[in-house]
Amino acid sequence: MSANDVTRSPAPAAEPDLRAAGLKAMRAALPGVFPEGDLDLRDGRLGEDLVEIGLTSVWGALWAREGLAPRDRSLVTLGLLIGLGAETELRTHVRIARTNGLTEDEIAEVVYHSAGYAGFPAAVAARTAAREALGDQ
Repeated sequence: MSANDVTRSPAPAAEPDLRAAGLKAMRAALPGVFPEGDLDLRDGRLGEDLVEIGLTSVWGALWAREGLAPRDRSLVTLGLLIGLGAETELRTHVRIARTNGLTEDEIAEVVYHSAGYAGFPAAVAARTAAREALGDQ
């Protein structure tokens, strides 16, 4: 094999600023919650870097990706959080789903649908969390 036979891969694209992309995606999902400009999300307590990790790895690397519309990402996220029994996160993501265009009826359908796959107890817990998030207790 000669040097001319070697296929060179293109130079890697510049690494995106995942923190900036994460802040942009998070602000779009939760309008009015985070002020403009750079934010220090650390609180000086145990595990304070968890929010920063989520900002770059979840919001920057996942929510900021092309390929799925925010509305679709919300549908997927609601289903996953219901299946995981993650009611605290679900409360936040119900509000995000509304921002991303899901109606209350569509959120209810996600809860109903989850009963068949994640189980009835998970669906009941999700319904409670969604009601709390929407102020409908």
